[in-house]
Amino acid sequence: MTRSKKKILLFASLGLIIGFGIGSAFQNPTQYISFNLKNANTSNVSLVSHGAAPKLPVKIDFAGEETPMNDIEVRERLDREIVVNSFRHSSTVLLLKRANQWTPLLKQILKGENIPEDFIYLSMAESDLSQVTSPSNASGFWQFLKPTAIQYGLIVNDEVDQRFDIEKSTYAACKYLKDSYDKLGSWTLAAAGYNMGMTGVSRQATEQGSQNYYDLYLNTETSRYVFRILALKAIHLHPEDFGYMVASEDLYEPYKYREIQVDGAVSSWISFAKENGTSYKELRRHNPWIRSTSMKNINKNTFTVKIPI
Repeated sequence: MTRSKKKILLFASLGLIIGFGIGSAFQNPTQYISFNLKNANTSNVSLVSHGAAPKLPVKIDFAGEETPMNDIEVRERLDREIVVNSFRHSSTVLLLKRANQWTPLLKQILKGENIPEDFIYLSMAESDLSQVTSPSNASGFWQFLKPTAIQYGLIVNDEVDQRFDIEKSTYAACKYLKDSYDKLGSWTLAAAGYNMGMTGVSRQATEQGSQNYYDLYLNTETSRYVFRILALKAIHLHPEDFGYMVASEDLYEPYKYREIQVDGAVSSWISFAKENGTSYKELRRHNPWIRSTSMKNINKNTFTVKIPI
């Protein structure tokens, strides 16, 4: 046999072996799905990792307001969001890690403002706890549009955008949610109003003669919105039930920093960072509300600048 024929036979054999291996893997998915989870009980690695349907919670509520799980239409809507969010594997793992970093601060503010803790999951639904800007230019953890942000006391201009200030934007979100609750009469409707606008939800409730979110016929996005929040709550309260087991040492830790009050102009944030023992990158990372390399601050507002430790 010539050398070239031997090469052809070798490649053909390899092809058969690889093809057989892939075929076997698809017949038995456990052969190729490996999560390498630390401290995980592998017998408990759930269903989601193998493509099976996740289970609905027997009982769930939003902000103490019960979800009517005996209603088949409600169950199907919740099931859809649990399936969709359970299978967002990379995004869900990152959100589980990120939640450890930010939920202590969010819980503290929500509790201080008498807003139910479940609204943390609304923030997750809005932004995945990331400083993102949507195609409609809604920004930050709470996805404020500019006019609403200004209405609720946030500064938004070319130098400063407090929609990206986690503390300030969370306080603004609390004010909005209080107004929504006062107008709509329930926390579930207040959550729907965060998506649709409290005026829009109020109009639909009046026209349809119901103050119950689960009984209202709403646009597709708002109809799904509260159920997505409920799905995120279920997954984050019991991640192992949905195949997610992130070891405690892999969770992101809250940042540590000291604070400086700035009430005047800053000619250069780059110089400011160096003078305070950090880099411009780290300054911007811990203060994403800074939107320029300098700040005139003509209104002499006071800003809290975080310097990482």
